[in-house]
Amino acid sequence: MSTVIQLAIVLGIMVLVHEFGHFAVAKLCGIRVEVFSIGFGKRLFGYRKGETDYRISLLPFGGYVKMAGDNPGEAPSGDPGEFNAHPRWQRILVALAGPFANFILAFGLMTGVSMLHNEVQEYLSSPAYTDYIPANTPASHTGIRSGDTIVHYDNVENPTWDQVAIRSLLNINQTVAFSYTHDGQRINTKLFVESKGGADNFSLDRLGLIPKMQNAPVQIDSLEPNMPSARAGLKSEDKILSIDGLQLHSVPALLAYMQDQAGKPASLIVDRGGQTFPIQITPQLADVGDGTKDYRLGFHPVQPPVKIERLPFSKALVASWDYNKKGSLLIVEVLRRMFTRQVSVRSLSGPIGIGQQIHQAASMPGWMPLIGLMAYISLNLGIFNLLPIPILDGGMILFLLVESVLRRDLNQQLKERVYQVAFVCILVFAAMVIFNDISKLGVFGRLKP
Repeated sequence: MSTVIQLAIVLGIMVLVHEFGHFAVAKLCGIRVEVFSIGFGKRLFGYRKGETDYRISLLPFGGYVKMAGDNPGEAPSGDPGEFNAHPRWQRILVALAGPFANFILAFGLMTGVSMLHNEVQEYLSSPAYTDYIPANTPASHTGIRSGDTIVHYDNVENPTWDQVAIRSLLNINQTVAFSYTHDGQRINTKLFVESKGGADNFSLDRLGLIPKMQNAPVQIDSLEPNMPSARAGLKSEDKILSIDGLQLHSVPALLAYMQDQAGKPASLIVDRGGQTFPIQITPQLADVGDGTKDYRLGFHPVQPPVKIERLPFSKALVASWDYNKKGSLLIVEVLRRMFTRQVSVRSLSGPIGIGQQIHQAASMPGWMPLIGLMAYISLNLGIFNLLPIPILDGGMILFLLVESVLRRDLNQQLKERVYQVAFVCILVFAAMVIFNDISKLGVFGRLKP
């Protein structure tokens, strides 16, 4: 229920902003707005002011602005307040205003985050130093070893870990150009970005690339009772300097190494208050929180360091522009790759998938995960509505541009048939995406060593 409420609130904000864009420009152009609705279906409550009925409707996932004379295929009646009675350039502005409002929202959200409290894990924007390369993974077959640095990935030279993750998701089950440095020598090769379960089951860990998340060793925050760490005498604030002589710096690296060793006893070198000593420990096969079992030691770690920025307004604008530019280009590239069948439609998320992402973001510490996701959803909504598909804003703009070139209106019956076909296609597409969501439902867990 909390996920449904969070989804309704977030999408409600997105839709409210989108429809307000249409509403505001329509009013400025003198177009009569009959209904401004948050939600679809039966009117629950609202009020009428002037010529407009402001209402909340039964189904909260969406909304609409009803302008006089804007029904597809409806011939103009001669009323000067009707949508179709206004110049085409004004109607194009009205159609553009909704997506543009979503872009403004995304820009404003990220500007505010950058000014107040932008919290990001440091390693994501750092060079792609590897911490551990698990055996028998696609990455290990390239010859890369623990401690090597990725210097080229797909089409990015000297990528950050954030770029490696993004380019991987864009190339699921495809081969990418891959270069790394080992002992100062550059090795140029290729990497197959394998993920049998598609984008939803992909992770860099499974690919065999585990980032070096910090320079410091893993530090214990708390212990789980009746687990190997507690039985071996480890304590809170202990630092694990090495395991079997390997210096690892993150929980994913420790987990991967223990899986490779299949539960064999391990030798730890531990730092406790500046004093170092060895500890012998045997990992235990235990639940990791998502219904699966891995070899674990049984402690909760101190999280890797984060970078907190509070930028002045001018720099916050630049940071927000860069964030939204990167997000927009990524969305456009995903769409392009879908049309060229390089990215599967199964990678898309519908209401269920979006609700899960919102719930996860809301559960994370700080505001950045949720606000960042809201900005990204707003960008998605704006760009999707600009696609040249009838019944979407982009389809309306396309028709108006064609009519402007022809200098006459298209046949109303033809437009009505096109809209009907497009509506059916959108419904089929929505049903397919929702089916994908349902087929991908699972329980989210957290890594624990």
